[in-house]
Amino acid sequence: MSNAFDPKELKILSDILALVLEDQPGQSANALEAIRNRARRNAVTGGALKNLFTAIAPNPPPRAQPRPRASRAGAGAGAAEMQVARARIAQLTESLNKLDLDLRSARARTEELRSQLYLTQQARAETQAALSVMQARPAKRRPVIVLAVTVGALAGIAGTSLYHAFDTPAPGIAAPLR
Repeated sequence: MSNAFDPKELKILSDILALVLEDQPGQSANALEAIRNRARRNAVTGGALKNLFTAIAPNPPPRAQPRPRASRAGAGAGAAEMQVARARIAQLTESLNKLDLDLRSARARTEELRSQLYLTQQARAETQAALSVMQARPAKRRPVIVLAVTVGALAGIAGTSLYHAFDTPAPGIAAPLR
């Protein structure tokens, strides 16, 4: 790898490392899932990460030059302002870290909900397919039922006629006593 590192790769690496090193309860599973999803989305392989670490370890990217400090000429009035500014910076940093954590949690929850939505859509499609199969069956049963009722009615009529044919005496024969 060359001395010029792709800032996007470094950002991805730092995001992944930050997720892995989170020390919040319940975040480990979400962090691992987020790592997998982020790596898939950015087409980052394990080998690419290893190569990036190997390239950075002996030859880290140069740090930005620190800004020169203000002179101490107005130390009395400037010290109080400096303390207030430092307190404000610490407060903003803490707020930023909290918002970053909230954002990561929200992204992990979004991924979880997307997977649940996908599973629900699959179940809905399967249910619709089963319902259409069930609705198609009664259309095939109706003619069979009509035929069975018709045959039953005709058999009933024929049976009744046969019974009456044997029950009535023939002309010229005396009726049996009952």
